[in-house]
Amino acid sequence: MNIENLEAFVYVVHHNSFHKAAEALFLSQPSISARIQSLERDLDTKLFLREGKTFSLTEKGKEFLPYAQQILQSYRKGKQQLRRNHTSMRKISIGSTVSVSSYILPEVLPRLKEQYPDMHIKLTTASSEAILEKVLQKEVDIGFVRNIGHPLVESALFYEDPIQLYVHRGHRFIEQPPVTLDELAGEPLIFFECGSLDWIKLHSLFETLQRPPVIDVYIDNQETAKKCIAKGMGIGFLPDLCAHKEVIEQLLFPVRIPSLASLTLRTNAITLKGEGMALRGVFLDLIRTSDIGTFVRSKVSINR
Repeated sequence: MNIENLEAFVYVVHHNSFHKAAEALFLSQPSISARIQSLERDLDTKLFLREGKTFSLTEKGKEFLPYAQQILQSYRKGKQQLRRNHTSMRKISIGSTVSVSSYILPEVLPRLKEQYPDMHIKLTTASSEAILEKVLQKEVDIGFVRNIGHPLVESALFYEDPIQLYVHRGHRFIEQPPVTLDELAGEPLIFFECGSLDWIKLHSLFETLQRPPVIDVYIDNQETAKKCIAKGMGIGFLPDLCAHKEVIEQLLFPVRIPSLASLTLRTNAITLKGEGMALRGVFLDLIRTSDIGTFVRSKVSINR
């Protein structure tokens, strides 16, 4: 049985799309279809029911799925073990989102190097989706991403960073904080959009208001967003961690809105199933004992 055919089957089920599975595996959609057909011939059974452009798993397909996932996982574990026998164990490859690379890892990596002075470290910064694929392809050992899942990946909450309203020096909200989102009506808003569910939730809350805030600028970069807020272009919502330095320097001022107390930016540590528990533990211990750990413990919930 061809392992690539099993991989195509698992990816199609996970993404619920032949097209998305093809993109994830860097293949054409016809190639994915051909691999599925080859697997069905090997098994002498239909795995999918196809109706036009839609499809669903057959009962046999549902029955076979957990075995396919287990076979693929075992193959990858064995492949990794063979690589370990021929390469140095003093290497670690890390993938992370921009926020983790900017605000967490500069505090954690020096401490990692102190504990393992001979270790070689490689850091890749990319989107959560790209880091997930790099973990699956064994291009990185551990990834720090938004809360996304995959059947071949284990995920653990790394930290939660509260999202708060931030204003510039001299803004009226510093002395008279708003009690509800309605009081933001008419305020020019700098909207930092990172694509996570919490940002989508915040945007959805705006749409329920009779007078939503005026979103003058959409920005996908935290550094740009907070500098624009500090310069007085508008007010905006930011994760606390990214604004920590500017708050100390009194360039930005957090404003608490009670109805948004549960809004957080969640980051998870992901590794391949059965391979990364110890590695996740190392990083969680490092962040707990780092300087930034004091800030994180006072503001957010950290869990292993």
